[in-house]
Amino acid sequence: MEWGTELWDQYDIIEKHTQSGLELVEKYVKFVKERTEIEQNYAKQLRNLSKKYNVKRSGKDEPDCRLSSYQAFLDVLNEMNDYAGQRELIAENMMMNICIDLTKYLQEIKLERKTYLMEAKKAQQNLETTYKQLDSSKKRFEREWREAERAAQYAEKTDQDINATKADVEKAKQQAHMRAHVAEDCKNDYAAQLQKYNKEQNNFYFNEMPLIFNKLQDLDERRVRKLGQGYILFSDTEKQVMPIIGKCLEGITKAGTSVNERNDSMVIIEQNKSGFERPGDVDFEDFSQAINRASSDTSLSTPKGPMDLLAKNKGKNFWLFSKRSKLSTSSFPPFSSPPAPSPANGPPSPKFGRDTLSYCLKEINKTVKPRISSFRTLRRSPTVTEDFTHLPPEQRRKKLQHKLDEISKELQKEVDQSEALGKMKDVYEKNPQMGDPASLASQITQTTQNIERFRAELGKYEIWLAEAGGRGDTLRYKSHAFNNNGSHDIHSPDGAHSDESTPDTSQAIYAEFDDDFEDEELAAPIGTCTAMYNFPGASEGTISMQEGEELEVVEGDKGDGWTRVRRNNGDEGYIPTSYATITMFK
Repeated sequence: MEWGTELWDQYDIIEKHTQSGLELVEKYVKFVKERTEIEQNYAKQLRNLSKKYNVKRSGKDEPDCRLSSYQAFLDVLNEMNDYAGQRELIAENMMMNICIDLTKYLQEIKLERKTYLMEAKKAQQNLETTYKQLDSSKKRFEREWREAERAAQYAEKTDQDINATKADVEKAKQQAHMRAHVAEDCKNDYAAQLQKYNKEQNNFYFNEMPLIFNKLQDLDERRVRKLGQGYILFSDTEKQVMPIIGKCLEGITKAGTSVNERNDSMVIIEQNKSGFERPGDVDFEDFSQAINRASSDTSLSTPKGPMDLLAKNKGKNFWLFSKRSKLSTSSFPPFSSPPAPSPANGPPSPKFGRDTLSYCLKEINKTVKPRISSFRTLRRSPTVTEDFTHLPPEQRRKKLQHKLDEISKELQKEVDQSEALGKMKDVYEKNPQMGDPASLASQITQTTQNIERFRAELGKYEIWLAEAGGRGDTLRYKSHAFNNNGSHDIHSPDGAHSDESTPDTSQAIYAEFDDDFEDEELAAPIGTCTAMYNFPGASEGTISMQEGEELEVVEGDKGDGWTRVRRNNGDEGYIPTSYATITMFK
């Protein structure tokens, strides 16, 4: 069913309906815009919430960082941040796919509807013009016909009048004949206008207006279809991110299941274990007897008592709690000498009075209180030392081992850089057109100084770790260093000595290079390369190649201009990166 056939006389209804449809599209666009604003504000609030609670730590050594509950909470915050990103994506897609697209389409159909309505008005105006012409010709025909009738009646009356002359009769007849002729012309014109109007009217109601109404119907149906697609996009936009949102929620669940209370307890133990032994029992010293304090394994002369442990480990704090209640006066032994006992069978000393035990406790309290204040001073202002002696033994060993690992990594970097500089110098010496060897002297000198400095630090921390009872499992490195002259040092693979002096003992500790390096399995290639030029490979560590030769890339360029390659027969070496076309595997 079509509007042009069924609604041929409902122009006003059609115009009102199409206008209402456009307003509905505008209303939906406005609705989606407000929804996107809500999504954006929601995402912003989620991001701010995650940022608020995701406090940046000063470093990875913070005690809480290793706890599974802490890491799980960070994972929850990260997942919430990702979740906020998906809400932002929903808002962005709704704005792009619905709001902007529907707004553009709305402008197009508004212009199209306006065109159709203008065509309808033009057709209506044409029909009205034709009708006016018809009405004008009709009125003229009516007027002229009445005039012709009156002229005919007047001629007939004149002809019957006996007093009228023959001239008057002829004149009246001529007038009647002329009026009849004009009336006939008006009749013919009226008939022509009527035929024209009927034709225009038929065309208007059966061709022009139905066609325009059908176009408006098609426009409205396309609008409804587009609006329906917008409704579907409203749902699909959110459905598209549901899998990722589901993964975010699964990540939060996974973070919760990853919490391990036993592991957290072990981490607390590992981080805070002091390594001290528990203090031994304090012996009772009887001041009422005339005997000297006996020294035994459990007396205060042993390092098991809190006072002796404090004297042996200055800076250590043995209090279990930071806020201590008032100490019992009998917690520590007295440090003052006991009063002289009374003679046998003699009267008691006036110092003791009637209660000997009370006097002893008072003396203990007098000697212990000054030491308690010194304990608090030690606790409040510990001295941080380079060898970490301010820490308990277990924590000191861990700190020293961590420091050794860091120094070993830095030393390995300097050794690699020294090796690369030496190779570059050899290449420059054999191929002067590639560069000046003297330009590398300052870099080689600086690198050598850094190596010696790191080796000295490594030796120092090795000694401290040995004193602390650690194993000293430092990272091993390849000691292919070069001296200031660019030649191999005492530990280079070719065994050439650059100095006749006795090597430093610290170097013998750290520079480990054994046969295991040669027995390593061949590394998997990370790419291929094709030689663009011939390269002789005459210096140590390099490999020759011919133009067009294909090689496997084993180690990429680390910024020194050299790439490590391998032939099919297993030969490996370095080549200038600029001498080959390199393709890395993905």
